[in-house]
Amino acid sequence: MCFRTLCCKGPPSPRPEYDLVCIGLTGSGKTSLLSRLCSEATDNIGPTTGFSIKAVPFQNAILNVKELGGADSIKKYWSRYYQGSQGVVFILDSASTDEDLELARTELHSALQHPQLCTLPFLILANHQDKPAARTTQEIKKYFELEPLARGKSWILEGSSVDNMDAVKQSFTQLIELLEDKDQDTSRI
Repeated sequence: MCFRTLCCKGPPSPRPEYDLVCIGLTGSGKTSLLSRLCSEATDNIGPTTGFSIKAVPFQNAILNVKELGGADSIKKYWSRYYQGSQGVVFILDSASTDEDLELARTELHSALQHPQLCTLPFLILANHQDKPAARTTQEIKKYFELEPLARGKSWILEGSSVDNMDAVKQSFTQLIELLEDKDQDTSRI
């Protein structure tokens, strides 16, 4: 069942809708990026406690994104919210400390191997690319060991920043293409 039917009224959209789960550590920028995608103010954003759902409109689809808070007290419950997801957005802070980057790596590896997520398309955003300490996507790809771990899976790794929303939108458009491809593969069965 679509997340949108739980929180929104009105007729269904003529565009296809995809249910996504968005995860990442606290401070990675999940709420800021999603709010900007929805043209919402980002002035008073704080850490997400629990989860929030946003319907993110694109020209060719609507993404119903369930953002899960990244605090330690919440991460242990992430898997309870995976059911029904058609894709995953994982956001990491590319300018974080080595310790936090290692935590993000562990969480991403766990998500890529989780039985409810392992067959889904992943969009991995290396956020905060506008900060001087930001690691490049190539550095993230190597450090996170994405090539061997995600072999055979549909995934995209892109840099992101709230200062370059055109690039963020393009990354989500690529994810929509993966979701459409998965839809077509499923309908052929």
